[in-house]
Amino acid sequence: MSLTVETCVAQHIGDRKEQQDRATLLHHPTRRGMFMAVLADGMGGHTGGAMAAEQVIHKAGTSFEVYAPASESPGDLLRAIIAEAHVVIKLTRFTSEQDPHSTACVLLFQPGRVDWAHCGDSRIYHFRGDKLVSRTADHSYVNELVRQGRITAEEAERHPQKNVLLGCLGSEREPTIDFGEAAPLAGQDIFLLCSDGLWAYFSDAELGGVLAAHPPRAAAEILIRRARDRARGSGDNCSLAIIKLVEKKPELKKAEPKPAVK
Repeated sequence: MSLTVETCVAQHIGDRKEQQDRATLLHHPTRRGMFMAVLADGMGGHTGGAMAAEQVIHKAGTSFEVYAPASESPGDLLRAIIAEAHVVIKLTRFTSEQDPHSTACVLLFQPGRVDWAHCGDSRIYHFRGDKLVSRTADHSYVNELVRQGRITAEEAERHPQKNVLLGCLGSEREPTIDFGEAAPLAGQDIFLLCSDGLWAYFSDAELGGVLAAHPPRAAAEILIRRARDRARGSGDNCSLAIIKLVEKKPELKKAEPKPAVK
């Protein structure tokens, strides 16, 4: 079975004055079929959040350029990107008046497998068709309450402290980094990275339905439009990256023309 990869990165500023999210796709300079999707949601006042998110993208780019699978595991690469970005963001406090922080989602695609790491409440979803396979767990106060059984998932959606993070880049404590992987890959595998400005308006089932039914660009347009409608004038920055695996249909051989009979 031959697979092709379809991708899309999209963003909207929402109802904020500044876009502090960052999202990108990075292709390895020498290894064909290897790329990285990176998404960061910056926090920290005017320009501070954007600067923090930009550091995540920059560190991912410089580390990925020199990544050599023979000498470094995917987990080592992903951990180093997030940990080193955390240090750089902390150091920017001394050169600016902001208190910058950022989430981080980093997904590494190699032929036959995907590895990822995240910190904060930006999410990575893995769907197969429209069915959810896995979803990262938010490093947030309300998610910890849900995990402990003190509140329900429905109560978490209405909780006044639902935006309080227990883990992010740039804070005094070391960042919590969780990892995931998918191998082998199959047709209909879909990976979605997104900030809370997008996922806050959708159930898992609705996300999977849109992603499975449409090519990445059309799906991104639909999701952003729905998020904007549902925000009702108070929407956050929203960003997403979609990676969709599609079975490549074999080309039909043209029938040889029959020789003319005299």
